[in-house]
Parts: sequence; C-alpha cells; structure tokens
Amino acid sequence: MPNDTKEWAQRFPEFLVEAETLLAKSEECLSHLQLISNDKDAIDCMLSTLLKLSSKADALALVAVSEFSLHIHGLLSQAQNHMDLHDQALDALQDCFTLMAWQLELIDQATGQLGLDDSEQTSLIEAFAFQVGQSQFQPPSHSRPFRLVLFSERQA
Repeated sequence: MPNDTKEWAQRFPEFLVEAETLLAKSEECLSHLQLISNDKDAIDCMLSTLLKLSSKADALALVAVSEFSLHIHGLLSQAQNHMDLHDQALDALQDCFTLMAWQLELIDQATGQLGLDDSEQTSLIEAFAFQVGQSQFQPPSHSRPFRLVLFSERQA
C-alpha cells in the first residue's frame, strides 16, 4: 500500500481550495435564486457544482461530504422538475450549504477525519426534502448511508 498519509497531505489542500470554490459558486447560484425564483440556469449551475464537489470529496474518501452533496443534488434535481423552490426551500438549502462549509473547515488535514455524527446532515436533508415536497425522501439508489471512511481505508 502506498504511503496514504503523505498522499493525503499532498492532495487535501488542493481539494479544500476546489471545494470552497465550488461551494461559493453554489451559494452564488442560491443568491441568484433568491432574487429570481426557479431560474433554470442557476439551478443547473448549482446541480453541476454539487456533483463536482461530491466527486472530488469521493476521490479523497470524504464520504460525509460526498454523500451530503449527492443528497442535496438529488433533492434539488427533483425539485427542479416541479419548480418547488420557494423561500423556505431556499432557506433550508442555505442551511445545508452552511453546514457543508463548516464541515470543510473541520476536516482533520492530517487524517481526513470529520469528527461529527451525521445527525445534523440528516435533519437538514429532511428539512430541505420537506420544503420541496419530498416528505418521504429516499436517498438515490446508488447512494451509501452517511459514514466516515478514512483515506487509508479507501486505498485498502
């Protein structure tokens, strides 16, 4: 097995810059949606950035961030088809982005661990789901339950 700690240390700073940039872009799209309700271009931009963020987090075995992004993406994608993005839904989405930004700051840069449980992610996902009319939200079938996976476990 390669030296995972060294590889992690080399890759994480670049990931963090990219993740923060993608999250900021999503928040800009959200601000646009708060001004122009259900703007398809803003929604598409947000969907794209969430998918990129999920992919980049997944590449570093940051499952909590990756899955959180995928769950938001799934709900937003469903809501887009029904145009259910009213003020309360946008507020719930903002709460999700706020938690994600906080989580990015709390990732241990040496190990990749995020020492938090998934209860806040789950409650924010459920709140957003409720606001977009998905009261019985089911994660996408390809999704895994929220769980921390260390980079070293991912490489094994």
